[in-house]
Amino acid sequence: MTPRERRRPRRLRAGDAVAVVAPAGPVPAEELDAGLELLRDWDLRVVPGKHVREHHPRLRYLAGSDADRAADLQRAWCDPEIDGVLCARGGYGTMRILDHLDWAAMGAAPDKVFAGSSDATALHDAFGSRLGVATVFGPMISTGAFTQDAPAREHLRRTLFAPESVTILTRRDAEVLVPGRARGITCGGNLSLLAAMLGAPDAATPPDRGIALLEDVDEDPYRLDRALTQLLRAGWFDRVSGIALGSWHRCGPPAEVRAVLRDLLGGLGVPVLWELGFGHCPAQRTVPLGVTAELDTAARTLSILQPALR
Repeated sequence: MTPRERRRPRRLRAGDAVAVVAPAGPVPAEELDAGLELLRDWDLRVVPGKHVREHHPRLRYLAGSDADRAADLQRAWCDPEIDGVLCARGGYGTMRILDHLDWAAMGAAPDKVFAGSSDATALHDAFGSRLGVATVFGPMISTGAFTQDAPAREHLRRTLFAPESVTILTRRDAEVLVPGRARGITCGGNLSLLAAMLGAPDAATPPDRGIALLEDVDEDPYRLDRALTQLLRAGWFDRVSGIALGSWHRCGPPAEVRAVLRDLLGGLGVPVLWELGFGHCPAQRTVPLGVTAELDTAARTLSILQPALR
């Protein structure tokens, strides 16, 4: 399936059922309870994953065993009564469940909303390449970006319920690293995850004329340099027509981070726009992956030409 054939799931409506799963790290109980209650305030029926509150018996950085975390996700995706699957949090561990999923069974299930960010980049990548479905990169239910940040939460809500109302991303302090205008299919996510997935037989590469969306958190500039260099040497950017950069929270002095990104991406011959407000930052913006968008550095905008959900 080509990227232009990526299917858009139906938007959420009041009364729909959403599952909340933990594909990566353990979920703080109070944050989970707060997030579930906020979803109920949206008039959604909330179905927590069976293992969403668990911890791995030995590896405390994981929410339950790989098989259990995968089972929660697969059960939710294949359940015809569930209209959306939302990630509780990131951390680390999503890549570990990819080989535990029955992709044939998931491919036979009805399309539905999938939302998450950070470590969930591994699932965005797989859902796009294996299932051919557009996904939503935004705040996760059991994090402060959802429970404590009203603007971030509202932008996610509008994306899920009224996606045509949030089709332009811009920020006052967005900066042009390389001028230009480009149109293509949105792809990408968390930089560290994209680099970590390289070499796997099912790792996706950007589509022809893809608009790469990149962000990260808690990575020193030299580590960002390493991840970008890895992607460059692997040819990940070869077919990209533009690059939209999100937040780089706690990645070091902004000027130093900007210098690294400009140095490594500035010679690709494609427009690059810095700091569009998606990723790990206050008032986090939700962005769709797998849909047509236009990057315009003169206007400092990323315009979503095809809403994430129909």
